Order: sequence, then C-alpha cells, then structure tokens
Amino acid sequence: MSDFNLEKWNIHVKEIIRNASPARLYEAALKHESGSVIVSTGSLAARSGERTGRSPSDKRIVDHPDSRNDVWWGDINIKLDEQSFLVNRERGQDYLNTRDRLFVVDGFAGWDPKYRLKVRIICARAYHALFMHNMLIRPSQDELSNFGEPDFVVLNSGQFPANRLTAGMSSKTSVDFSFEHREAVILGTQYAGEMKKGIFTVMHYLMPKRDVLSMHCSANEGSDGNVSLFFGLSGTGKTTLSADPQRCLIGDDEHCWSDSGIFNIEGGCYAKCIDLTEEKEPEIYKAIRYGSLLENVVYDPDTRVVDYTDSSLTENTRCSYPIEYIDNAKIPCVGTHPSNIIFLTCDAFGVLPPVSKLTPEQAMYHFISGYTAKVAGTEMGVTEPKATFSACFGAAFLVWHPAVYAKLLAEKIRKTGSRVWLVNTGWSGGAYGTGSRMKLSYTRAIINAIHDGSLEKAECNQDPIFEFQLPRTCEGVPSKILTPKNTWSNEADYQEIAVKLAKLFQENFKKFESQSSDEIRNAGPKL
Repeated sequence: MSDFNLEKWNIHVKEIIRNASPARLYEAALKHESGSVIVSTGSLAARSGERTGRSPSDKRIVDHPDSRNDVWWGDINIKLDEQSFLVNRERGQDYLNTRDRLFVVDGFAGWDPKYRLKVRIICARAYHALFMHNMLIRPSQDELSNFGEPDFVVLNSGQFPANRLTAGMSSKTSVDFSFEHREAVILGTQYAGEMKKGIFTVMHYLMPKRDVLSMHCSANEGSDGNVSLFFGLSGTGKTTLSADPQRCLIGDDEHCWSDSGIFNIEGGCYAKCIDLTEEKEPEIYKAIRYGSLLENVVYDPDTRVVDYTDSSLTENTRCSYPIEYIDNAKIPCVGTHPSNIIFLTCDAFGVLPPVSKLTPEQAMYHFISGYTAKVAGTEMGVTEPKATFSACFGAAFLVWHPAVYAKLLAEKIRKTGSRVWLVNTGWSGGAYGTGSRMKLSYTRAIINAIHDGSLEKAECNQDPIFEFQLPRTCEGVPSKILTPKNTWSNEADYQEIAVKLAKLFQENFKKFESQSSDEIRNAGPKL
C-alpha cells in the first residue's frame, strides 16, 4: 500500500496508515493520544474530549438543486449553502495536512453486496480509526486491494473547530453532508458516534431511492429462519429483548429491507455501558475485550478496572466492538423478510396495552409517531409522565419526510405478510407513581408468543380509542393485564388519561399530515 495517497482530497501527509490492525491502532493511540489506556479486559479506552454525544443542532446538509426536493428540511436537516460546505471542507483539509500521520479506514456499509456502500474514513486519531474498523464491514484483503474509488468519504477533522463566522454556523461544531460531493466533514467534535450516524444518514438518503427501507432497529433470527425486527427509543428494551440467547443476532441498531430480505448496515455494535453488569447484559459484557473500544469510561488508575456506574464524564459511556464478538451473531448479517415487526414503547401513562396487533395502516401511523413516554421528574411531590415522539423511531437520522419511509414499510408489509405488533414495556395499573412497571417476564412471554405464532391465533378485542386489536390471552401473562383499563382501580381515571394520551398523539401528528395519505391519517386514535 506504499503508493496509496490522498492527493485527490488535497491531503499531502507522508505517513498514511490504511486499514491498520487493532494492535497497531492500540500502539498509536497509547503513544500519541492523551487519555488512551488499555483497561483490565484488554479493551482500549479513549476520551472524546468536550463532546461526549452527538451534536444534532450542528448537523447540516448542503442545499443543492439535485437533492433539494428530496430532503425533509427543518430542525433535523438544516440547510447549508455549498460555499460554506467548501469552506469547512478546506478548513478540515488544512488541519489534516498539519498532522504527522493520518489514518484511513476503507470498509463497507451494508452486508448485501447489491446495496453496500464503499466508505472511506480519513481521520487523525487512532481512536477514531479503531472505532470505524469495528463499525464498518471489514473488507477481505482481496476486497481491499480492489476497493477502487469510495462511494462516500468522511473527513474527520474533529479536533479543529469550525469558524463561527462562516455562514450557517451555530457553534464551533459542524457536521456537514454533501450528497453531490459524496462527502461529509466533521469539525469541532471528537465524538466517534458522529461518523457512525453520519453513514447511517447517508444510507437513509440513498436506500429509499432504490426502494429499500432503511431502519433504526435491531434484528434477530430464530432457528427456523424467521426474522423479527425491534424498533424502540432509548429505555424501551430494544437491546435487552433482541438479545435473545435462543435466537441469532443479525444486528443491534441499523438495518435495511430490500426485495430480497433484510441486511445489517454495520459490521459492529455500539452499546451503552452505563451501569453495565455481566448479569444484566452478558453478551455485551463479554464483548468488551481486546479489539473493542471503550469511550469516556472511568477506571481505576492502578488496576485499570472500569467502573461502569461512574457517569462523572458522561451518562453516554459506550463500547464499540465487531459483531462477531457476540457469540450468537449471524454472519453474514442478512436475513429473510421479517415475519414479525415489533414496535416497543415504554408508556409511563399506563394506557397502552402490553401487546396489540396493528394493521398496515396503523403500522404506518405508529411508525411515523415513534412514541414512548418518560418520567419527567417530581415537582412539589407530583410526578407527570412526558410523551416523547421520534419519527420512525429515529428522527435524528432521517433525510426524507417520514411518510416516505412509512409508505415503504407498508408496501413491504403488504407484499410479505409481515405481522406488526406494538409492545408496551412501561406501566400497568396506572401511570407512573400509581401503577407498576410491566414485569420483564411478562414481556418476554409476549415476545415468545409472537415468535411461536400462538399470539397471532389468539382472539382479540378492539381498543375503543386507538382501535388496534388486543389479544385476550397469552401464555405466561395474566389475562387481566392484557386489557389496560381492567388493571386500573378507577375506570374513569383510565379514560381521562387515555383521552389525554390520544390528544398528544393527534397533536404530534399534525406536522406530518400534509404529506401523509388519508389511510395514514385515519389510522390514529379516535376521540
């Protein structure tokens, strides 16, 4: 690889280390990057500096005539003029040209060769190179030798700030995408997750153009080959419920659904580590070993034992590792069309049933809504749940209007006969403060009944407000719990809160109505 260079990107650094092994990246990080250490498990630990999470308010997409009408503009996809992009790109290139050495990671996004994207990461930190070595699909030596020109390039100059005086900048951080230049530029943040989610954003733009649905979800497969998808926001149980020792893991976060089936976008996992224990998450715990990367964790300076309960640096402690570090991972990470699609919500209002069956139209509505609810906290002794909506269960990474993804989902459901379920892992018998959290054993019993097909055969009642079907029985779950109003001590109180939640759904959906079809609009709650 001695003739490899980055002259095409006006980068002239003499030492360019391409697709280095983890061992070499460990050495470079320990030698040149402050805060990098090897912890007791053999994992490399690194620090991302001031930014310990994504900076969504600093994400920009170039407003270009070729893609302008495709993009869902607003707070998620903020417009940037092309001149400002070019200024930021040159600023990033200038910074990279001051480095003694640079790292390049060439890899793939997407396990299906028909749809995969050739990605090139150019960065100055070994920590970032190891992260993307784990998160991209690693090419074989032959694939690397014949890699050719990349389809998309990320210039990570995150150690260097954006110029606040550049038009369109809101801070010293800027993460900019140009679909026409097929490039992204990162300035002012060293948080590695910006690269991962940046590639996800690119796939969210490109795949719908090919009638492929890109999805923020996990996926697993049973011994009979049946595939399930799990959608859910933070705290709903997506990681816990998809990590089933009786099923193979296809992927934990990013997938696509084509006419051939589903495929994972990534070659690795990026797991939360706060309060991690071997008992709660044994698969993740065992994956933290040589070759994995811990981000912003606190450890004992002598023993190098990590304290996963310590959030003094950030609540968002993370670990990245190759997917093959999960014992029951399915390699290659592809599967058939999903038999079941599971929307997970943690409803702190105590209104939604533990499981309900959705029509394709309801699936579109609830997919666009992306609902969960969290406890807002206590004020003068009163707790009040707070509704959270994130379109398609991952609004921050969408490029097209959510209705585009919802339409693709419905088309694939109708074509393949996939069943769609809404599973509430939140409260029963009342809202937070009165009711109680759904037992994990009940939720697991529901998921098992979905997988073995028994829940599909169960007789159902229709919810009078949300109109989805509620199974009357499920093995391992008390029948009373399956109908929420039966668990409340006062039915009038239930009705009042149910109406309140329905109005929150309706209010949230107003911003999507103009680009949604009648069938989607009519699939929401009725009052």
